[in-house]
Amino acid sequence: MFTGIIETLGLVTNVVKEQENVHLTIESNITNELKVDQSVAHNGVCLTVVAINNNEYTVTAIKETLDKTNLGKLKKADIINLERAMKLGDRLDGHIVQGHVDETGICKNIKDENGSTVYTFHYNSDKNNITIEKGSITINGISLTVVNSKKDEFSVAIIPYTKENTTFKTLQIDDVVNLEFDVIGKYVARLTNL
Repeated sequence: MFTGIIETLGLVTNVVKEQENVHLTIESNITNELKVDQSVAHNGVCLTVVAINNNEYTVTAIKETLDKTNLGKLKKADIINLERAMKLGDRLDGHIVQGHVDETGICKNIKDENGSTVYTFHYNSDKNNITIEKGSITINGISLTVVNSKKDEFSVAIIPYTKENTTFKTLQIDDVVNLEFDVIGKYVARLTNL
């Protein structure tokens, strides 16, 4: 489990394809605190650390993960959001995040709003994922609050701190992002569709 509060950024230093898998090597200031077999969220995707070498570590993404997330688009020198799994007894500063991406979305608009920035995203609501205003959404692993919700589209407003300390600082229109919809909302949606 994760909170969606980004701990740090990582730099992709190597991308190696092996059959249908991709091995990502990440340089990060938290590497010295990691261990093999530990779960870390990468742009909101829970992956297992498989190797550590000095200030870099490696994770492997399988075809299923690559098909459903933006991790297959990563290349050397890209920056990604990182969060280690939460510890029992810690505060839950964001919301409950599983690290299981539901689908990808596309950034459709970026608008500065006197101190905050509003980002609008399009997604495929045919997959039965929903957003609600003031509900939670995870974008590339970042816990955010939905400010506008429509069919196939939602917006979030972020503060300058979040923009500067996450991959939002490099996000552009038409970029693909990972979306994890609110876990409680997913269960409610499934129950009401019975």
